[in-house]
Amino acid sequence: MNIKPYGDALDDGAMQLSFTLPVPLDAKAREAARVYVMKLGFEKAEIVYSKSIAENFSFFVCYGKSAVVLDYDTVVVEELEQEVMSYDEINEFIKREIKRKVVIVGACTGTDAHTVGIDAIMNMKGYNHHWGLERYPMIEAYNLGAQVPNEELIKFAEEVNADAVLVSQIVTGQDSHIKTLTEFVELLEAEGLRDKFITVAGGPRIGNKLALEIGYDVGFGRAVYSEDVATYVVEKMVERKLAS
Repeated sequence: MNIKPYGDALDDGAMQLSFTLPVPLDAKAREAARVYVMKLGFEKAEIVYSKSIAENFSFFVCYGKSAVVLDYDTVVVEELEQEVMSYDEINEFIKREIKRKVVIVGACTGTDAHTVGIDAIMNMKGYNHHWGLERYPMIEAYNLGAQVPNEELIKFAEEVNADAVLVSQIVTGQDSHIKTLTEFVELLEAEGLRDKFITVAGGPRIGNKLALEIGYDVGFGRAVYSEDVATYVVEKMVERKLAS
């Protein structure tokens, strides 16, 4: 099945783009932004919004129309696909299959100071009407917060005999998240602990494909709740026979 972006009418190819150019905002800058979008291959381009965001830097929003057609049937999904259990189902699953509390440790590691992601998954209040892991009676959750060195995260996970470790990365400038995530796995391997924990990577620009390439068991990106993570962890524990 061939598809194109949809704007006002089916198959019109309409798209919205936003970007920044390193020039001061004026009429020439707006035209430069339009020309640049045309050079990307769009048939039409219109700058609908522009704003100076700093000295010699301008932000633009553009509407354009693309002639590119995609064969939807050729798209291969490499993200995790699983039947997600509910809050109650997860707790019952742990009672029935694991027969003890599951210990999960999480942190935003390296120099990354953003806790919004790890908090949404782990904090008791959770996010968007989804309770966090701290709320689960059959899960012992430890949220270490942000800017946690990988060495400290591993040490704490060993001390509490964790079943799974969640590593969150929000900042991705110059691929800093890849460096930090990779370092964590390398430290585990160096200490002979790689198979002791189920490793979960998370962040807005982290998917399952990237996580697997780096060496994690799974990766979660946007629109993820505690149930997604907990379902994966407890089912993986049973698969690996890590239950008591």
